Amino acid sequence: MYFCSRNMENNNTSKMGIGGLLRRLLPFVTPYRWLLVATLTLTFLGSLMAQVNAVVLDRAVDRINALLHLDGGFQWAEAARILVIISAVLLGKEVLAALVTFGQRIFGEKIRINVSRDLSLRVVDRILTFRMAFFSRDGNEPGKLQTRIDRGIMSLSNTVKNFFIDILPLFTSAVLALVLMYAANVYVGLVATAIIPVYFWITTVQGRRMKGWRHRVFGTHQQLSHGILNIIESMGVIKSFNRERVEADKQAALQEQSTDQQMQTRRISFLYEGLKTFVEQIGTVLIIILTAYLVLVNYPGMSIGKIMYHVMLFANVSAPIRQLHRIYDDLNDALVYAEGFFGLLDADAEVEKSGEWKVESGERVQGRFELRNVEFTYPSGTHALRDLTMTIEPGRTTALVGLSGAGKSTIVNLLDKFYAPDSGSITLDGVPLGEWDTQVLRDNIGLVLQKNHIFSGTIEENIRYGRPDATRDEVIEAARKAYIYDQVMALPDGFDSNATQLSGGQQQRIAIARMFLKDPPIIFLDEPTASLDAIATEQIKNSIDAIKQGRTVIVISHNIGQIIDSDCLYVLDTGHCVQHGTPQEVYRQGGLYKEIFDASARSMNVDKIADTLA
Repeated sequence: MYFCSRNMENNNTSKMGIGGLLRRLLPFVTPYRWLLVATLTLTFLGSLMAQVNAVVLDRAVDRINALLHLDGGFQWAEAARILVIISAVLLGKEVLAALVTFGQRIFGEKIRINVSRDLSLRVVDRILTFRMAFFSRDGNEPGKLQTRIDRGIMSLSNTVKNFFIDILPLFTSAVLALVLMYAANVYVGLVATAIIPVYFWITTVQGRRMKGWRHRVFGTHQQLSHGILNIIESMGVIKSFNRERVEADKQAALQEQSTDQQMQTRRISFLYEGLKTFVEQIGTVLIIILTAYLVLVNYPGMSIGKIMYHVMLFANVSAPIRQLHRIYDDLNDALVYAEGFFGLLDADAEVEKSGEWKVESGERVQGRFELRNVEFTYPSGTHALRDLTMTIEPGRTTALVGLSGAGKSTIVNLLDKFYAPDSGSITLDGVPLGEWDTQVLRDNIGLVLQKNHIFSGTIEENIRYGRPDATRDEVIEAARKAYIYDQVMALPDGFDSNATQLSGGQQQRIAIARMFLKDPPIIFLDEPTASLDAIATEQIKNSIDAIKQGRTVIVISHNIGQIIDSDCLYVLDTGHCVQHGTPQEVYRQGGLYKEIFDASARSMNVDKIADTLA
């Protein structure tokens, strides 16, 4: 009847440095290896061309200097020929360099854009596999998650740009320039080389000192994003209580904190950047002094042209130094955001673990749930269920009754595998729930909540979400069963209208229509008619009563009419099951259920209703 297999995977997330960051990015870059080869080839050609100016200036200065000291006097014809050659070489080089740079940047940008897309798709695929517990943890609020993902993708794609479009050309050019300097004069090459480690050391110290401040800035950005999202979502409440100033002050305090943190990071950054610029200029001065001295003492191979030659080559060596502070800052920012981003990809403990118990083709899930000694605590620390034992009989309607916070919705969350119990066992048709294939389980469950999410799109698209392969006629029939068809057809665009513009009660009917379209053997109803008027409630109740036949139904409601129609009910109090049986039996027992029932009857003015109907 069933088959089962288990797959387990364990990944470890650890702190990463720049080398680790590049290793994590490599799998996203290697699919574009031919683009990478083209980019690197053009980078090498561009680096060769970057040295042309120095070589041409070296030769030109020496040739012009020789013309000035000819015994026969200055020769204008030879000078003009030299200038024409210089102009042709430099202009031709600039044209080729522009084409090479264009190609190198186009290929590099294509790699960046593709990697950004792949990172985005990978993280979306990943978060869709997470258990609901992940999203209820502190720090995983929607605004903070969005900031972590958006800034992670942005910083990682910028890392690709920095490495393949900025760093590689600069450092390839620097290495070639340094090689040419050593070839011309070893002493000058040694002076240029000695400056580099000093600069790198200063940059490393800067990165270590600023890392903590970057973490603080990142955390504040998350709070700001979450705060703005919370304001937008709570606008009705804010305005009804005239709390605009309160919310504005909260955001102002966060913005002030963010401003102070950013200014502190800038102060540190500017201090080290000034120090690095000073070191770079010392290198230039030393090159000029040394080459001038070697010319004055007639050192072999040194000439006036070589002074300009070495100064220009050192400029090519120091070009990465001038850019390094910006790129290094970006890389350190990427490290901060990458830890959060790759933390999502590595969060195996948060992934829904699913066995592979499946029903065979044509077989129907019966819907018998058994909970034995179940304990459950939410990530927030709320102890929701305590030693809970109950049985949900197949083909019958079971009501869960209790005051707010008693654990009713938590039971539904556990049965739908949104969460896993801390201890105890839950089985469906005799099979441990954890061994069920999650997709198969949820394909057989219809869920209607008190507040159901409506996706951006048309009404038809939202109803078809219950079964994507449904025909238009089946969508219409589901809408009729949910008593929303007439209201939809009254809209200018009918089923093509924007579903998010519907009222709360209409959106609730759309959610119920989804459930009708899905037609599952198990139905969970969590306050399904809470947003509906009395007539709509009766209509939906009649439709639900019809679809209940032969199905396992769990209903959570404060509506007496829905509770009293159930075959069995369980009364919960702070996570415990305190009463169970048929509605009539439990009422006769007295206790919490009788208190709830009588209070509901009084709140409805049952006596006056009876007098009115008499």
